[in-house]
Amino acid sequence: MKYIFKLNITLGFLLLLTACGEEEKKVEKFVRPVKYQEVGFLGGEKIRSFSGTSRTDEIINLSFRSGGILTLFDIKLGQKVSKGQLLAKLDNVQSRLNYENAVSSLNSAASQMNTAKSSLDRIRSLYEKGSTSLSDYEAAKNSYRTAQASHESAKRTVAIQQDQISYGFLYAPNNGTIASISTEVNENVSAGQVVAVLNVSGDMEISLGLPESVINYVKQNMEVNISFSSIADTNFKGIVTEVAPAVDVNTATYPVRVTVSNPTEAIKSGMAANVIFDFGDHKNDNSILVVPTHAVGEDSNGRFVFVVEDEGDISKVKKQQISIGNLTAEGFEVKSGLTVGQKIATAGLQTLLDGQEVKLQ
Repeated sequence: MKYIFKLNITLGFLLLLTACGEEEKKVEKFVRPVKYQEVGFLGGEKIRSFSGTSRTDEIINLSFRSGGILTLFDIKLGQKVSKGQLLAKLDNVQSRLNYENAVSSLNSAASQMNTAKSSLDRIRSLYEKGSTSLSDYEAAKNSYRTAQASHESAKRTVAIQQDQISYGFLYAPNNGTIASISTEVNENVSAGQVVAVLNVSGDMEISLGLPESVINYVKQNMEVNISFSSIADTNFKGIVTEVAPAVDVNTATYPVRVTVSNPTEAIKSGMAANVIFDFGDHKNDNSILVVPTHAVGEDSNGRFVFVVEDEGDISKVKKQQISIGNLTAEGFEVKSGLTVGQKIATAGLQTLLDGQEVKLQ
């Protein structure tokens, strides 16, 4: 009985070891993924594509020049509006009250001016007859001039208050489409507060940022090709209209604008676009090999790259010493150590080892 019990324990232990061994065998070996690029000649990358965003050439933030309660808000998202169309208005209670006070002051000033004019005419007649002094006549003339000035000031105040009332009405400044709305009827808005955004009907543009490596190749009136991921199987033509002379500190790129030459209603503001530039007209020596700067490392033996070698279904990296020349916009010129078409790793050089198995990305 004891023998059978020991035999069962031994068999169970052997089965456990066998299971653990099988589990260990199932652990897959990690293969490091690497990005790579083929070695090419200087000037070989003539076609470059950059991402941008579509927008109309003019965007207007709609707002009132005075504050108040919105009593009319005839604006809907996507609505097409015409120039001069009434879009919204305020209650204008305070502006109307100020206007009425200004009109009352104008009437009072007009009455005072008429009284001063009558007094001046009467005193002038008496002065011409010798029945009053010159000082009385001069005082009457000064009173009339003062009354005239007060009347003119009151008229200007009335005109200003009329403008204040007009500031409570919001009209479309141009033909276009309402792109966004940021308020509702019966809300209290302040002067200058954006209540909606109007995309003016006109040219459709693509705004994008280009790196310094290509910005000197881009010129105004340069022709480009444009595609949209949301508009399949359709390509558009474009013209470069603006090239910024300074870098945008927020994106570290140079802002560029491209006008779509053949726009359609399918292109909406805010769509992602791909703008394709052809730099093929640049004259470069096509006998010079070039590699990206971030693909070149340096050790005690000098400059090196990791060459990707394919061995059947397995790819390995090999550390290759190279001799470099001048630094160009596309990278380092290669004097020796590489041939055109070889694959080289372009990222993670500090963590790669000579002969390491990798997976290409």
